[in-house]
Amino acid sequence: MRRPRWIAASTMSLAVALTIAGCGGGAEDGADDSGAGNADGGLSAFTTEPENPLVPGNTTESGGSKAIRAMFTGLTSYDPVTGESKNAMAEDIATTDSKVFTIKIKPGWTFHDGTPVKAKNFVDAWNYTAHSTNGFQGASFFEQVAGYSDVHTNDPDGAAGPQQAPEPTAKEMSGLKVVDDTTFEVTLSAPFSVFPLKFGYNPFYPLPDSFFADPKAFEAKPIGNGPFRFVSRQANANIVMTRFDDYKGDDKPKFKDLTWKIYETNEAAYAAVVSGDLDFLDTIPPTGIVGGKYKQDLEGRNGSVPYMGNQTLAFPFYDPIYQNADLRKAISMAIDRKEIVDKIFDGTRIPADGWVNPAVPGYAENQCGELCTFNPDKAKEYLAKSGYTGPISLVTNADGGHKDWMTATCNSIKNAIGLECAYAPIPTFAETRQVINARQVKGVYRAGWIADYPSIENFMNQLYRTDASSNDGEYSSPKLDELLAKADSAPTVEEANKLYQEGERVLAEDMPVIPLWNQTAQYGWSDRLGNARLSSLRELDLSTVTVKN
Repeated sequence: MRRPRWIAASTMSLAVALTIAGCGGGAEDGADDSGAGNADGGLSAFTTEPENPLVPGNTTESGGSKAIRAMFTGLTSYDPVTGESKNAMAEDIATTDSKVFTIKIKPGWTFHDGTPVKAKNFVDAWNYTAHSTNGFQGASFFEQVAGYSDVHTNDPDGAAGPQQAPEPTAKEMSGLKVVDDTTFEVTLSAPFSVFPLKFGYNPFYPLPDSFFADPKAFEAKPIGNGPFRFVSRQANANIVMTRFDDYKGDDKPKFKDLTWKIYETNEAAYAAVVSGDLDFLDTIPPTGIVGGKYKQDLEGRNGSVPYMGNQTLAFPFYDPIYQNADLRKAISMAIDRKEIVDKIFDGTRIPADGWVNPAVPGYAENQCGELCTFNPDKAKEYLAKSGYTGPISLVTNADGGHKDWMTATCNSIKNAIGLECAYAPIPTFAETRQVINARQVKGVYRAGWIADYPSIENFMNQLYRTDASSNDGEYSSPKLDELLAKADSAPTVEEANKLYQEGERVLAEDMPVIPLWNQTAQYGWSDRLGNARLSSLRELDLSTVTVKN
């Protein structure tokens, strides 16, 4: 699973938000009257082992993204409460046609090594990320830039695992031009009205000159331009940071030291936050949610909010077993979403009716139709048509708190259609991503998504277009690709959204991924923290939290 995350502020109704995810036992949004707190204090927050070294263009999953966003600031950022995009390092982003953008950055910003942040640091970083020989996961976010096809050739990765990409014909995208130290110009191959919404996402962050001089040295000790600077990291151990006192942003932290703690399981992290050994946990495991247990264990220091994320199950199309659409539809209709939500998540999730979270601009109701409705009889019909007799397995990381609902999903499938199903955990999230990236998944795998920016486009292009960066199952539909291309070049966001919605209906024909439920986040904190709240990226809001001692 990738990434970035959103609160459902703009589209989900207040009534739904309060019903599904009312505040916990603490003050609303974690607020209190603790004042400014201890400016020299430190806190710890939960994360998972990052998949890759901490380089923005190659960090698109949740564990690494937490660290990246603490260390870097982009042209724009996303409001901690509403998720709205707003200027951060950008002084001005101007366009008259949604094709050519002139971007001016604020002067006076520096990287953690003291070197100035210039327009070229954005342009160089974007070109490096897009260049296919570097193998960065964020490359496809630049595909609308003119000249992208010259620097990025088709990725040959497949069932045999990662392979060296063919050499591109250019080193830089023709659509990027440095005007002066604080100005650069971006020209797209066609109008793309959604493009500026991406600027707050990881791959669009700047990189210092030192990165290009020695990428390996940078990986060992990354240098950003954000509120926290890197101190140390070891494999399968904590990531330590400290406040960057020369930070120029408006979101300056009110404490000094930040430690991202990694635990073997989500349950272990939960026990740590209850005992006070961990200061902030952004994901309460199902064992803490059932019966509202976390509200008692963390009385006065818990919260619950909806956000722009969903939970899905994906199929590896490189495995001949799962190329059968009737089998995929049978499995979907054999899952009793409501019962699992009620029993495992204490009603804190919303059964999905499509592939796009209802809080996301562009969402359309009931795109999945009966295929996302529990119907054992119809599921048996699809299974019979498929000719498959089993077994199947459900694959996920063991350290993410997914065992209970994955087991319940297996039981639902088994009881509804008689298909043998087993829960198949992989120890860590990082290991799970390695297996997925190597195209070696042996079963149906968990593939939830959290929005990188507030648009249906993010839920469609990055997941389901042929060869898209997060199309890990290798699904491909020429019909869908054509609709997405038309949507991308639509002159307005409204017209684009209609075409993205039409594309979503193609997913209902193919069922490449099974929508399960739309997410809310339950979180908790230690009594050392004040003003602890979950941001619109489903992370601890580092700009408001204070340390009491």
